[in-house]
Amino acid sequence: MTSPLRPHPTRPAARAKARRIDRTGPLRALACLIALGVALAAATMARAESHETIVTSHGISSFGELKYGPDFAHWDYVNPDAPKGGTFSTWAFGTFDSLTPYTLKGNAAALSSIFYDTLMTGNLDEPDAMYGLVAESVEYPESREWAIFNMRPEAMFRDGTPVTADDVVFSYNILVTEGRPSYRIALKDFENVEALDTHRVKFTFNPDGPTRELLMSAAGLPILSRAYYEGRDFAESSLEPPMGSGEYTLKDVQPGRSVTYVRRDDYWGADLPVNVGQNNFDEIKIEYFADYTTAFEAFKGGAYLFREEYQSKIWATSYNFPAVEDGTVVVEQLPDGRPSGTQGFWFNLRRDKFQDPLVREAIGMAFNFEWSNESLFYGLYSRTDSFWENSETLQATGMAEGSELELLEPYRDVLPASVFEEEAFTPAVSSASDLADRRALRTAGRMLEEAGWEVGDDGFRYKDGERLTISVLNDSPSFDRIINPMIDNLKRLGIEADATRVDSAEAQEREKTFDYDIVTQRFAMSSTPGDELRGIFGSETANVEGSNNVPGLQNEAVDGLIDTIAKAETREELTVAVRALDRVLRSLHIWVPQWYNPTHNIAYFDVFERPYDDEPPRYGMGELGIWWYSEEKAEALRAAGKL
Repeated sequence: MTSPLRPHPTRPAARAKARRIDRTGPLRALACLIALGVALAAATMARAESHETIVTSHGISSFGELKYGPDFAHWDYVNPDAPKGGTFSTWAFGTFDSLTPYTLKGNAAALSSIFYDTLMTGNLDEPDAMYGLVAESVEYPESREWAIFNMRPEAMFRDGTPVTADDVVFSYNILVTEGRPSYRIALKDFENVEALDTHRVKFTFNPDGPTRELLMSAAGLPILSRAYYEGRDFAESSLEPPMGSGEYTLKDVQPGRSVTYVRRDDYWGADLPVNVGQNNFDEIKIEYFADYTTAFEAFKGGAYLFREEYQSKIWATSYNFPAVEDGTVVVEQLPDGRPSGTQGFWFNLRRDKFQDPLVREAIGMAFNFEWSNESLFYGLYSRTDSFWENSETLQATGMAEGSELELLEPYRDVLPASVFEEEAFTPAVSSASDLADRRALRTAGRMLEEAGWEVGDDGFRYKDGERLTISVLNDSPSFDRIINPMIDNLKRLGIEADATRVDSAEAQEREKTFDYDIVTQRFAMSSTPGDELRGIFGSETANVEGSNNVPGLQNEAVDGLIDTIAKAETREELTVAVRALDRVLRSLHIWVPQWYNPTHNIAYFDVFERPYDDEPPRYGMGELGIWWYSEEKAEALRAAGKL
């Protein structure tokens, strides 16, 4: 995978547990990247014996354009002279018991993919580009049906052994055979991976597969050491520091409490252009807390130094403590140029009671966003309606027409009529002053009756003798105040409803096995979506344990549109297909969308500096990667007794 020091999702308070879904799914772990300013890729071309044009390049992008040429010195947004040193510390919600992120067993610690390098890596100002890391260059035909990566001989694992093509082959094989089941799906169109020599590895792809995406997935494959896993069981969870070739390794781990990574002085790739000005902290420490309020109080006391605030109540009312007043702690809002993420209450469609979309839409009306925003969120949020909220181009709007309508027509028989006859679905607006908005609840009640769920003598709704019951799975005390009012409205509708709060470890296990009625979840969506969408919405992942298909969605039209997206040959084609998919997903009511905030709300002790003022790279703040520690500022705080 690419540098794990790109923006990484934390466990937010007023956000759900975020799952980052990059364009190439679990393999290409670089941050969300999107770019507008582009230049032609500085690639060379040759003719193979088959007369097929072969591209040899220092980088790749989905649509063939790269911003940076072959001789670039560093990303434009970094400070190449940024000092190294200090510690970046932040927090995570819940617990962990493993440093193995690629298997189902155990719960991996935050940033536990940090140990591994990948063949290529991305950046924060392009949407869909990757440049050489372990691979110095890549050769591929215009059809992208295969790719040969030319690896740098100087790439070394932590123990000083070379990173070879054989290790890449091993990584692919072990992920497919013993990794998370989702890898078998993500890599199903890899026909063969072979070592041509010590430092040349060839991937051959299914020519009928999404070859544009497959090349990117190969480039993002985490490279594991074959020698290290001889005698070790890859599938087992472990707290032993794995053998990687990345810039950081393990310093200390306290299961469930904290994990600290330390920068390697002997990292082989520190001076590569893709790394210059990055990875500036000597140590990165993640402190774990089971409660958001406790985590905030710990931050105030200096237990960790950086916090992105996701809880509106704390943001609106609690950042007035003395350290803020005297400037020890900096409080800022920075723009976030990425899609805001798909946060919502997701239905488990594997359960019969949620089969009818009318039922799901009615249940969704029990969540009164306007009241919540006014009463709980201090008016800080906006309602989400799209799966690509905060994107200027990918959200469906108005009626389906033109090329978007043409894409939808083949699926007319399997889609709701509303896709063709109504504007893209947007949740109804409820009363901000009355949680139990009578108009909304009357409408929801009529919809439930239309679906066959009628109120019995005991006040509960029944269909065919079965009572309608709903349990909302939750592991966050901070979400109680949000879920409980919805539960109250569900009860008003005659539904036997409750909120099941469990600890984080149980929640993670139940989510892996889809043991819930409704669960809150958030995915960080890419601005260049692709084949990774199968992992969230594709039929083939609906019953794959550990997959991101939280709702268990199986829909012919959705599968077809994802295929169109993955095989789009131009960005225009991609945009139209994503809008069509967004329209379809919204019409199916597979979730109850929650809210979003198009800014980063952050607070940090004034010991950091960064290469920008108040305008971060479009696709991430880069706080872990491109910020640096100011010893001068830290010393001033220490002298004042503030640190």
